[in-house]
Amino acid sequence: MMDLTVTPSDVIATFALLISGYVAWHQRGINASQKKVNELLLQQGENEAEATKKADLGASFLKLGKNSHRLKIWNKGKATARNVRIAFPDGNQFVAEDDVRRKFPLETLEQFQAVEVIAYLSLGTDGKHHLKLTWDDDSGEDNEKSVYVTI
Repeated sequence: MMDLTVTPSDVIATFALLISGYVAWHQRGINASQKKVNELLLQQGENEAEATKKADLGASFLKLGKNSHRLKIWNKGKATARNVRIAFPDGNQFVAEDDVRRKFPLETLEQFQAVEVIAYLSLGTDGKHHLKLTWDDDSGEDNEKSVYVTI
């Protein structure tokens, strides 16, 4: 029979083998997490690249004095809005039609640029008005946004 003796170097080698097995198993989990992080960063980069192609229009009323109001339409997107149009699905009883005809369709509306239209608001005017904004940008044509502006 063969005599099996365990030497200190055998114990150290076994311990090293166990540690390397644990590290390899743990590294597998880290690699999976890193792959997920890389996928999320790639998706974020694609989303940011797409956002640079889009305009984002909005609107609100401004009060410029005791009885003077304007409807302000602005672009907070990263891209230039072209051929900007405005429509009043519920009818227009609150902005000057001749001012709308003079300004719209608006050829371009750059990022952070705005256009104002004279508004006629009185005590009898509804508190909420529906607008439909339509524009073209680098992401496509005839983008639409419904906006509800309040007094």
